[in-house]
Amino acid sequence: MSYSTIEVKPVSPRLGAEISNIDLSVPLGNKAVDDLHAALAEHQVLFFRDQKIDLEQQKRLGRYFGELHIHPNTPGPEGHPEILPIHADGQSKRVAGERWHSDVSCDVEPPLGSILYLHTVPPVGGDTIFASQTAAYDALTPAFKTFLEGLTATHSGDRSYRRTNKLLGIDDRDRVFPQAVHPVVRTHPVSGRKALFVNEGFTLHINELSPEESRAVLDFLYAHATKPAFQVRFRWQPHSVAFWDNRAVQHIAMWDYFPQVRSGYRVTIKGDRPY
Repeated sequence: MSYSTIEVKPVSPRLGAEISNIDLSVPLGNKAVDDLHAALAEHQVLFFRDQKIDLEQQKRLGRYFGELHIHPNTPGPEGHPEILPIHADGQSKRVAGERWHSDVSCDVEPPLGSILYLHTVPPVGGDTIFASQTAAYDALTPAFKTFLEGLTATHSGDRSYRRTNKLLGIDDRDRVFPQAVHPVVRTHPVSGRKALFVNEGFTLHINELSPEESRAVLDFLYAHATKPAFQVRFRWQPHSVAFWDNRAVQHIAMWDYFPQVRSGYRVTIKGDRPY
């Protein structure tokens, strides 16, 4: 695919591209926005370097792709409910994204994508790893693909968010977190490619199977979906941005830098119901 306003350099055969010749701190023209839409659909996660952006500029970037999502568990800073702070230091008891997941897949309409900006990073470590769920699906045998077609899974925020709140000493007994049923295999609304859509962060069980069968299938899918062959690893630098397509990838954040500081902000873009 050719792009008229940006430079796109793939970083692996299956997913990930470095984007240059763009300044995310200024309003983008329609053609640049179109190029970013196309690049996201093609490469599933986009990486940007040397982008000093503030909260309003980050929200503006997200709104080129849709309405912004408000996180069901973590409030944004004053005046910015759409912003999810991402911060870890020597006092942290946990970090966001320690397990493989697709952001907020427990929503009835899970997010289209997420844009993470980090202004402060550790000298080494703190990488984010992404895994292509379209590549994972494509690698399955035809017989197993047929078996998965028509299966649905229940996703819930309870396990993940209540674990986080317990570690942080937050009383959430009166809170209700999202829960939804999604197809185990979803179709990407732009590319038309099929992708696995279960993850250990939010998926509870496959509805059409017995508990034992569900656990066996999910354990296989979790291991298969995150194989190194489907991965790309992003090494952060100060003022870097990663923009990933939640409909096509899972990701995990490495917490191998304690007690160093890793800090920034995320905006998440509303999506639609998987089919």
